Amino acid sequence: MSPTPPRKKTTARPPKAKEAEPALDAETEIHGPDLAPTVGANLRRLRMRRGLSLEKLSQACGVSRAMLGQIELGRSAPTINVLWKIARALDVTFSALITARVASGTTVLRATEARRLTSADGSFTSRALFPFDEPRRVEFYELELAPGGVERADPHPAGTGENLVVVEGEVAIELNGEETRLKTGDAILFEADSPHVYRNPGQTKARMYLVMTYADSVG
Repeated sequence: MSPTPPRKKTTARPPKAKEAEPALDAETEIHGPDLAPTVGANLRRLRMRRGLSLEKLSQACGVSRAMLGQIELGRSAPTINVLWKIARALDVTFSALITARVASGTTVLRATEARRLTSADGSFTSRALFPFDEPRRVEFYELELAPGGVERADPHPAGTGENLVVVEGEVAIELNGEETRLKTGDAILFEADSPHVYRNPGQTKARMYLVMTYADSVG
């Protein structure tokens, strides 16, 4: 994930034309309660933290000022592509825009209240298993892939690593022209700056936990 997801730079931001997309296709939708207000509040806070006007942010991300305004007011739930453009312009992780901010202390993430990223065909889902409170360089996700399902992920920025463990079913990971088959209990760690594919060759649902590590802290 991409989730996708919906990740980050080393020293200089890559050219706009080469932005990494979350491990989700362009038609991926976000499901969960009160998403628009959450995105709006996060967008306004992050924009103000950087001292950016709506006009300046619009120029940086290529999203119209009017749309940004509607998103901040919680009146519009943006698409994955729009959210990713905004995240890149603000230099934050994708999850920073969709996850509710919480106070320090104990946090319970109820499964019934989770925001899930779901692919267009419904075969792939991603759920963030962490709250957004402070800038972080490590993210934790639960992924599910239906039998025969395929999720294609574009390259993440240099320095991004994925550590994935299969807890149910089996998964094939395709990376740099090679395929690695993973069964229940197997884990894999790889650099995610190349195109990669998650595929379920089995007859049952596959469930995985993914730890995404970025090159440096963002926020």
